[in-house]
Amino acid sequence: MSEHETVIGLEVHAQLLTRSKMFCGCAATFGGPPNAQTCPVCQGMPGVLPVINRRAVEFAVRTARALHCRINAHCRFARKHYFYPDMPKNYQISQYEEPLGEDGWLELEADGTTRRIGIQRLHLEEDVGKLTHEGGVFETANASLVDFNRSGVPLMEIVSRPDLRSPAEAAECLRQLRTILRYLAVCDGNMEEGSLRCDANISLRAPGSDELGTKVEIKNMNSFRHVRAALEYEAERQARALGRGERLVQETRLWNPDKGQTLSMRSKEFAHDYRYFPEPDLVPLRPEAAWVREIDAGLPELPRARRRRLAEQYRLSAYDADLLASDRALADYYEEAVRAHPNPKALANWVMSELLRELHGDPAAADRAPIRPGHLARLVALVDDGTISGKIAKEVFERMARSGEDPDAIVRREGLTQVADEAAIGRVVDEVIAANPGAVADYRKGKKQSVAFLVGQVMKATQGKANPQLVNRLLAERLPPV
Repeated sequence: MSEHETVIGLEVHAQLLTRSKMFCGCAATFGGPPNAQTCPVCQGMPGVLPVINRRAVEFAVRTARALHCRINAHCRFARKHYFYPDMPKNYQISQYEEPLGEDGWLELEADGTTRRIGIQRLHLEEDVGKLTHEGGVFETANASLVDFNRSGVPLMEIVSRPDLRSPAEAAECLRQLRTILRYLAVCDGNMEEGSLRCDANISLRAPGSDELGTKVEIKNMNSFRHVRAALEYEAERQARALGRGERLVQETRLWNPDKGQTLSMRSKEFAHDYRYFPEPDLVPLRPEAAWVREIDAGLPELPRARRRRLAEQYRLSAYDADLLASDRALADYYEEAVRAHPNPKALANWVMSELLRELHGDPAAADRAPIRPGHLARLVALVDDGTISGKIAKEVFERMARSGEDPDAIVRREGLTQVADEAAIGRVVDEVIAANPGAVADYRKGKKQSVAFLVGQVMKATQGKANPQLVNRLLAERLPPV
């Protein structure tokens, strides 16, 4: 038994895909010149009044229900006070004692078992600005520049319970949560651009103990790999310290991916340090039960359910179903293709190999793929009915990816139709046998792989247009018995 048990909880901040900010009408889009998407409200000017973005509340309710949270009938915003250069008001409008949603869960599957990870709360808040440090955050900066374009953008914070027991499990939990948010179309999940950010709380305790150890928060992780690596490093650091009899302190640490280590940032604040009090400029939120039921009814099929359905409906392996359901855009692409040509296994292979290679491994890009689902389905149909060979199909796929044309047009124009004339192919087979006596002799000695060589020579002579099944049959008929 390990000397320590790892206890991890996640705090995930998801930027909502609204057109405008949380409390004003400024654009919430990423990018743009610094400080171009601002107004007196998101700049924190005296005397301004915030107005709640209804769409942001709807997105938060949608997510809370997808995570099985209870929607509180009464919730309200609060002021969270702290001082930092990227926060113009010196307080952040957030939710504290009365959040929007509570007591949910997310299920993780691994090695045939399912673990339920508790969701403690889900609440809304506004984002702060962005600081750019000349020289980098881990060095002495010459200057720090602030951009308030992001200030006031709607954020949804999802706080898990400390139910995670390993860095790998924490990374997988974040990955599953990101997939759910993308399925719901409430967040694009782009960690590099900061629209999905994760802080992790980690502590160690004696195995079997219910008492939590000293908690350390880790920030500055912008990929699943960084989340796992940072938590692995921190678990080892804490274990070494405890092994030496040192006393851990509650603190916030930054992950430095270049050095592969966490670095102390500041002592960890407690809730009372933020001097929360109810936001006086905003009325309490009371989500109507009928509205919540309407949102519930409009939830899409979620990733876990879709994985199971794809496996059952199309007789796919668990691996295939998991990959196809990894993003809603990819799953939608696949099912549209299957509706056009019902060969689910062949289409799954094309989507997972050729299409994903064309998309540079990004399943989220499927809705922007240069080859439409109907065109891919038609390509597979041409292989299935013998019009073209599998080898020719890959060449046609490459042309489709460059031009966006349908496969029939490419096959007609390039003259790529498969040759199934038995007499014509028979003549080529005879020529290949005569030209390769060594391979024929090897076949007579029992080297069956020689047949594959001869098939390849026939395909080469016909520029890949010969029907492979016919070639194999004619070779079997013509080769002398062993």
